[in-house]
Amino acid sequence: MSWLNGWLWLIAALALAALELFAPGWVFMGLAASVGLMGILLLTGLWGAGLAVTLVVTAILSGVIWLILRRVAGSNRGQVRRWDRDINE
Repeated sequence: MSWLNGWLWLIAALALAALELFAPGWVFMGLAASVGLMGILLLTGLWGAGLAVTLVVTAILSGVIWLILRRVAGSNRGQVRRWDRDINE
């Protein structure tokens, strides 16, 4: 079994995306997106580096994607919620 098999990376990306359902807050989605992107690159033959370089690039890409996801679709922590009516009314 080769660790540079693109199908393995895509299956891992789907597993991480499914794990995101149990850990909200974009915890695993950045990692799932970067692993999926690396799987696509490996399948198409656009990526040919060794396993160590692949893991480092995936880790860096994961952080970048996570930051982008938090910026685009994340929650605004400084925002105040205003309730117009009470549930008990």
